[in-house]
Amino acid sequence: MKIKAILVNLCRFVLALTFIFSGYVKAIDPLGTQYKLHDYAEAAGLSMLAPDWLTLGGSVVLSALEFSLGIFLLFAIQRRLTSRLTLAFMIVMTLVTLWLAVANPISDCGCFGDALKLSNVQTLLKNIVLLACAIVVAWWPLLMVRFISKNTQWILINYTILFILISSLWSLYSLPQFDFRPYHIGANIPEGMEIPEGAPQPKFETTFIMEKDGQQKEFSLENYPDSTWTFIDSKSVQIEEGYVPPIHDFSIIDNQSGEDITDQILSDPGYTFLLVSPHLEQADDSNFGNIDQIYEYAIEHNYPFYCLTASTEEHIERWIELTGAEYPFCATDEITLKTIIRSNPGLVLLKNGVVVNKWSHNRLPFIDPALSSQPLEQFKFAQLPEKTGSASTYDTKTARKIGSILLWFALPLTILTLADRTWMWTKWFRVRRKKKEKRKLEAEIEKGENS
Repeated sequence: MKIKAILVNLCRFVLALTFIFSGYVKAIDPLGTQYKLHDYAEAAGLSMLAPDWLTLGGSVVLSALEFSLGIFLLFAIQRRLTSRLTLAFMIVMTLVTLWLAVANPISDCGCFGDALKLSNVQTLLKNIVLLACAIVVAWWPLLMVRFISKNTQWILINYTILFILISSLWSLYSLPQFDFRPYHIGANIPEGMEIPEGAPQPKFETTFIMEKDGQQKEFSLENYPDSTWTFIDSKSVQIEEGYVPPIHDFSIIDNQSGEDITDQILSDPGYTFLLVSPHLEQADDSNFGNIDQIYEYAIEHNYPFYCLTASTEEHIERWIELTGAEYPFCATDEITLKTIIRSNPGLVLLKNGVVVNKWSHNRLPFIDPALSSQPLEQFKFAQLPEKTGSASTYDTKTARKIGSILLWFALPLTILTLADRTWMWTKWFRVRRKKKEKRKLEAEIEKGENS
């Protein structure tokens, strides 16, 4: 019985920690999860049945469910129901990843967002282990040790759901609290595009289709036939992947001139503003006045300002009509733009190829008219991340964000758990004392009757 209880609780902790991490990194990047759900729908041929509002809603609900199940497993909340939901969730996810491993329709399952990349086969193996853990927990759910009493569980349930939903909604309004993508603040884009010396190169196998006497055969370079054979066709297949730099599809084409200005922008030692919108026809135009104000400031101080988009000329003209935009437009790959910033539109500030800052269209930087004559160097939001020893200001901000999460979520749950355990121990002690007093009283009564 003791070994069984240890096994159940070990499986429960493995599931809980995995679900909490996976659910949280998806919850703070709802747009990234939405893009991945859209990829799934396209791969399954169901893109017409998956509009943006549905995939976005599914993104928020999926991440909230996963995170909440992880917390409920950790604290052994509603043990029977939670274990059954976890098992059902893992059955579905394992079947999905089995399809991914066999058909390979997309390269990354997105189960850990951008925080951790796994191949489809690795994901399947991971889910098989988790499924086995879920079966063990669902078989003996009552062996999970509670950290909190039944009467207090409703507080933890409501607080967990509220916390994770607010985290997703805040990330939609602003930007993800943690940026695991290669364009995070402090990232050097040119360095991210470099291929290290000696890095493995992709390998290809070329097959030649040749014909002789009306018969076609395939040959490789090793057994290439003599001149009596006639060349028909050739095909190359990649047999081994090489090193792929973190940033490999970043290019900026000026719409007006058709010129590639990527190097010009990345090598500029000064500041450059990039307004990023994968699709202008879907962009939020409610804050165009603030964008125009920043553009006017950039023009006044000779800072380049470009709008990067994958939209057609027709949609660009429509945006200009709606907003009165005067800034130049450039063409960039849609997936790259979605990777750069999780906002449509979003604003990025570069300096010498380094990402200095990023903003959602809802939280654009404010430049006081009284200070508009000052250069960007005078503003705190335009300061490059500085190194202090082995850490940087970017690392310091990340540490503060982690501290904030601990303060607003982990600390209240810890206090609740300690208070609940203290109350239960006190209650147990009171009950035990009353039983002891009752036995003592009964003994004295029995003694008096005997005498």
